[in-house]
Amino acid sequence: MRVTLSVIKADVGGLVGHSRVHYTLMEKARKILEGKKKEGLILDYRVMACGDDLQLIMTHTRFIEDEEIHRTAWETFLAATEVAKQKKLYGAGQDLLKDTFSGNIKGMGPGFAEMCFEERPSEPVIVFMADKTEPGAWNLPLFRMFADPFNTAGLVIDPKMHDGFVFEVHDVIEHRKIKLRTPEETYDLLALIGQPGRYVIKSVFRKSDGEIAAVTSTQRLNIMAGRYVGKDDPVMIVRCQSGFPAVGEVLEPFAFPHLVAGWMRGSHHGPLMPVGFTNAHPTRFDGPPRVISAGFQLCNGLLDGPIDMFDDPAFDRAREMANRIADYIRRHGPFEPHRLSADEMEYTTLPHVLEKFKDRFEKLE
Repeated sequence: MRVTLSVIKADVGGLVGHSRVHYTLMEKARKILEGKKKEGLILDYRVMACGDDLQLIMTHTRFIEDEEIHRTAWETFLAATEVAKQKKLYGAGQDLLKDTFSGNIKGMGPGFAEMCFEERPSEPVIVFMADKTEPGAWNLPLFRMFADPFNTAGLVIDPKMHDGFVFEVHDVIEHRKIKLRTPEETYDLLALIGQPGRYVIKSVFRKSDGEIAAVTSTQRLNIMAGRYVGKDDPVMIVRCQSGFPAVGEVLEPFAFPHLVAGWMRGSHHGPLMPVGFTNAHPTRFDGPPRVISAGFQLCNGLLDGPIDMFDDPAFDRAREMANRIADYIRRHGPFEPHRLSADEMEYTTLPHVLEKFKDRFEKLE
């Protein structure tokens, strides 16, 4: 059967600052989505959380960016926001930038990743959810999954993958997109995605037949709002096995906690720490940035899972490394490279600080 998997998230209120989602918000979301399942709008759902972000995972037979699916997510976030306000949770409704729904949630604040595909005889997928970082955080892991033979053995030994993949890259500043093919355009791809604050991998397709392999959320919340309203906290869906990277190849890039932008006040670089569900509550300097991975097996559109894929001692050293990196980079305090560069700080609260003494500068002779 043809099925669509939608992952839609928003920060609608944090329990003790920006650290986690209150369980009553999740209960509210489950109640609403259960009603939509009984109505037949969605096939199945899961409500999850990563840090202070409420995550809605839904399967259905409609296409991506469907109005009714997005309306359901929007109304769920509004209802959860009301609960957050009643409980005086921090930043209640901060990701909801508009007052009224207008067809889909694109440009309205929440982030989303969706893909539509024909369900295979066995359909394993992994949903990645990150907190305290931006969409470009997926660039390095996606490159390693789908273009690095030192990470993904299937690129060398699996004939279904040997031809490579096509990467759709979005320029989130100039609002442009380009498709690049690997391996022949690998260096061109790296020239772009090595600048993750601007160039973001949106989706990956198998070159041989154009089949969708991975998709991410690319919404830049601060740019949409024109001011600092929290970090983007992206999500990603990756299909595994049978012509795609194996589950272990999809997870392997996260054994290296690479540096990403975000962390405290969305203004600092820090290591992306892979954690189990129970540890996805960043507190140290509001971080360091976290990523969780929820494994699902799809069966006729129904979700079997989630399986906590990072709940594995094999990732303990990655977590230890992330803590060491955090110790090192935190000692820089307000200095770069811990603090983001000037162009990336444009949409934070720093310009308001600089504004007060801009007229005190004198020209050099």
